[in-house]
Amino acid sequence: MRLVFAGTPEPALPSLRRLLDSSRHDVVAVLTRPDAAAGRRGKPEPSPVAREALDRGIAVLRPAKPNSPQFVAELAELAPDCCAVVAYGALLGDGLLAVPQHGWINLHFSLLPAWRGAAPVQAAIAAGDTITGATTFQIEPSLDSGPVYGVVTETIRPTDTAGDLLERLAVSGAALLSTTLDGIADQVLTPRPQPADGISLAPKITVEQARVRWDLPAQVIERRIRAVTPNPGAWTLIGDLRVKLGPVHLGDEEAPKSVPPGGIHVARNSVWIGTASKPLRLGQIQPPGKKLMNAADWARGARLDPAIRAS
Repeated sequence: MRLVFAGTPEPALPSLRRLLDSSRHDVVAVLTRPDAAAGRRGKPEPSPVAREALDRGIAVLRPAKPNSPQFVAELAELAPDCCAVVAYGALLGDGLLAVPQHGWINLHFSLLPAWRGAAPVQAAIAAGDTITGATTFQIEPSLDSGPVYGVVTETIRPTDTAGDLLERLAVSGAALLSTTLDGIADQVLTPRPQPADGISLAPKITVEQARVRWDLPAQVIERRIRAVTPNPGAWTLIGDLRVKLGPVHLGDEEAPKSVPPGGIHVARNSVWIGTASKPLRLGQIQPPGKKLMNAADWARGARLDPAIRAS
């Protein structure tokens, strides 16, 4: 089939590469978000998907308004049989959806109808799910509600960050997307409606929502921190200093017996912060303008006042 691939960030690359290397399909163009500011200088840079396409000599489409009549007409001129989508990052209007004969097939990183939305991997980890996966489905106007072609499952490991889990799902999902498109081309796949039960939502996580709430139980905090690692990144105030946090640890025999929520206990080789249940041991911490470092090393240099708290 003639394909247009729509995607933007790193997790879309395994799918793009698999389709570009496929003998079954011809990727005639890539649709991605416009260049965005990156790095310390804020210089606009192409998305990971755009860079990959340019390296491969594939046409790159970067419309600021993808649902405009002008771009809908531009896409129609390419005459794609189908459009494959992996984390493109923009809603698709009726005009775009009507262009390809076989519609738009989305690879979504959850077992739909669970965790519809922009942050399904983060939501699954934060909720304490033990199993998740990826789903291919036909895009329709409502959010992630279209009929399903196929799924793969993936175990969520106890120490998985969102980055870890998404990296694995990007690879297994790429195989699923390729198989789905093969089946559509061969006319042997029929999508089935999503069940009405089990719907849950996973909206995008804001920077403010990534702030750690030390008044919650330790297990909830530990999962939430892993869920926002690496993006947008967990953070807290220690006194007036805003710091980023890497994954934390639920505790061991060295844990202090009692630390109030937000209270900080500095031991010889560890740093603990109190929660609503039990103290958590910090792993890595990133003060402003510095790199991630071991929390105990940071505390020795910071010489914290015993009365200082995290909030």
